[in-house]
Amino acid sequence: MRAEHEVAHLLARSWDEVALLGLNSRQVRTLRAIKDCRTVALGGHVDSCNTCGHIQISYNSCRNRHCPKCQGHKRVQWIEARESELLPVPYFHVVFTLPDELNSLAIHKPKIIYDALFRAAWETIEAFTGKGNKSGMISILHTWGQNLSLHPHIHCIIPGGFVDRNGKWKPSKSEGKFLFPVKAMSKVYRAKYVALLRASDMEVEQSTYDALFKKEWVVYAKRPFGSPSSVIEYLGRYTHKIAISNHRILSIDDDTVTISYKDYRTEGQKKTMTLSHEEFVRRFALHILPKRFVRIRHYGILSSTWKRSKLTDLQSKLKGIVLTLLPVVLKGTYHKCCPCCKTGQMITLLTFGRRGPPSEFYKSAYEKSNSLISI
Repeated sequence: MRAEHEVAHLLARSWDEVALLGLNSRQVRTLRAIKDCRTVALGGHVDSCNTCGHIQISYNSCRNRHCPKCQGHKRVQWIEARESELLPVPYFHVVFTLPDELNSLAIHKPKIIYDALFRAAWETIEAFTGKGNKSGMISILHTWGQNLSLHPHIHCIIPGGFVDRNGKWKPSKSEGKFLFPVKAMSKVYRAKYVALLRASDMEVEQSTYDALFKKEWVVYAKRPFGSPSSVIEYLGRYTHKIAISNHRILSIDDDTVTISYKDYRTEGQKKTMTLSHEEFVRRFALHILPKRFVRIRHYGILSSTWKRSKLTDLQSKLKGIVLTLLPVVLKGTYHKCCPCCKTGQMITLLTFGRRGPPSEFYKSAYEKSNSLISI
């Protein structure tokens, strides 16, 4: 169901103010793409049903990974590609967060800060897995909190075991109850991250390092997933998520926007927040990633290089464990079924640029819609 209010609507109403926010060119281009998504500015195509003759004009999507309207199809494709890679073992959900003392550095040097987050998390898992053993991890970067503030963290799914140096699968010593002790992981993770930060070419004051070591870093580990199919459900929820969905925007007026959010300080109680247009756009822009930055990363036995040669063999060795994949239920449909008769297929007659479709197609569509209404 399409949301009544959209990020694109707000950007269209306040576009003149965007130039005054001091955003970089990458952020401005991304916001413009979101504003123009599925409008005549990006061109489109004229489709006709091969059964009932219904004519429909559709405008092109921006396909930007930060756009609230363009993630559903990519999410489905990504999940389908991951289904065949599951192992019939327990999986754990682990979250690595960065302290807010690093927020200002993340704004100015996001690639360095976020690359180090991924690497420190994986090095921590490797340290607890043991030398010569090979674990795996899929990590997904989120940079936001519920109120659109900067809150960098990565969600990870990690199989409950590892491949030893002889190529044999070894389940975790906890017998599937937990992965590793989180307090110990937090200290190792902090040390790994600070070491990577020191090794980078970024200038960081010693007072920042002192503050980082004084603070307890957060590594949060949830209970293991109930089944491998639960991993699929999790991935569908987190992989192509963005800072805010259109459905969380409750209202937009000439000056403000009101959004809903969950306050986790009060056990996830649902609340509302009203922001000026400028403040909403500023917060949203905080989460626009650098060009070509990879926000979903695969490591170890779940990486592409390892999967090509060894994953199938490992799955065969573990075939004694029953792997049950439940049907994945996802919102939205992505085939070109006719919205009118529900049986025919929509065939593209022509494409057009930002000048719009030829006038005769407007007339044809209008006459067709009138004839359908009169029936």
